[in-house]
Amino acid sequence: MTTEHKLYWGVGILSVLIFAGSLFMPGKPIEKTGLPWHIEHPTADTIRIFGLTLGQATTNEAEQLFREEAKSSLFKSPDGKLVAEMFFEQVTLAGLKSKIVVSIAVPDAELQGMYERGLRMSGTGSGKKITLAPDDVARVRALPISGLTYMPSVRLEEGIISKRFGQPAQRIKEKKSGAVHWLYPQHGLDITLGSEEKPVLQYVPPKDFGKLLQPLLASGEVLG
Repeated sequence: MTTEHKLYWGVGILSVLIFAGSLFMPGKPIEKTGLPWHIEHPTADTIRIFGLTLGQATTNEAEQLFREEAKSSLFKSPDGKLVAEMFFEQVTLAGLKSKIVVSIAVPDAELQGMYERGLRMSGTGSGKKITLAPDDVARVRALPISGLTYMPSVRLEEGIISKRFGQPAQRIKEKKSGAVHWLYPQHGLDITLGSEEKPVLQYVPPKDFGKLLQPLLASGEVLG
């Protein structure tokens, strides 16, 4: 192994150790707002995560907090549903690198117009991806964030998750993939765990939690 490779490997291990330390040391002052279990409730109907109040904060604000420019996309599902998202390729929070996707609250009428003005379209495994026109990108950046998906670069064991987030109100197993969803409706949080996969944490305002729950109930098995 070259010196350069040893250096990169060492930095990666150090990042994981720093994050793991924050998991087990409640009093450790490591960027508190950058921790995925630090969920605040400005009101009963919403949450603040990573310094962003869902339903109010915008992508412009997220870019300032994350210090990274987001990439916009419009997705069309096979059933015709349109969703606007902004993607952060590499965000470092509490010493850990992660990917973050924010969903944008775009009125349905505007979504259709954005679709029609799209510059190009490409296929994905779950529908179509449309590149937005510049004016529409600016519009999306200024609209509220309706949901946030956090994808850390390391795996988290179930014991660590239950220690920091507590026991879920319900667990649902996807029949097709086998992934298990730990559900925390009071926090608007769905943590997806796969046997060999890194966790995916999806946050929405608690009042919108049904939008996450209903598809799982329709195609999954309730474990408890």
